Amino acid sequence: MNKKQVSESNHLPWDNPRFRNWVAVAKAAHVVERAIGEALKPLDLKPAQLDMMMNIYRHPNLSQQELAERLIVGRSNITMLMPALVARGLVTREGDKTDKRIQRLALTQAGSTLLMDALAIYSSLIEKAMAASTPEQCDIVGSQMMKMIEILRVE
Repeated sequence: MNKKQVSESNHLPWDNPRFRNWVAVAKAAHVVERAIGEALKPLDLKPAQLDMMMNIYRHPNLSQQELAERLIVGRSNITMLMPALVARGLVTREGDKTDKRIQRLALTQAGSTLLMDALAIYSSLIEKAMAASTPEQCDIVGSQMMKMIEILRVE
């Protein structure tokens, strides 16, 4: 290595633990997203649809805007994915009682049933991925991820 290469390598981030671990988190997120996508294929459900259904189940009567905010996506993402869930009879949209421009979302019985099947698959995948971690380690990872979300979240 010549002097210029040595000097340049001192400024590159490869050996920085923050950089290295950030890359590992990003890769893990990508691998997990793909694994979830594959696991949900038999249910004809995409990971983004599962996220939507989980939030509608946990927070009934969300508006599409509120759902988008919870998922940290644009409202257009919800607008594009929602029709398929409605067409399959998994989600209903009803006008808000005070503001008819607002659509309130709820899972149908079929939606709740499919969600429970999907959650079993999702939970199994999480258990497999996290099996080498103690509950305390999981809490540390979760805490760090929440800090990153807060630091980087653009309102």
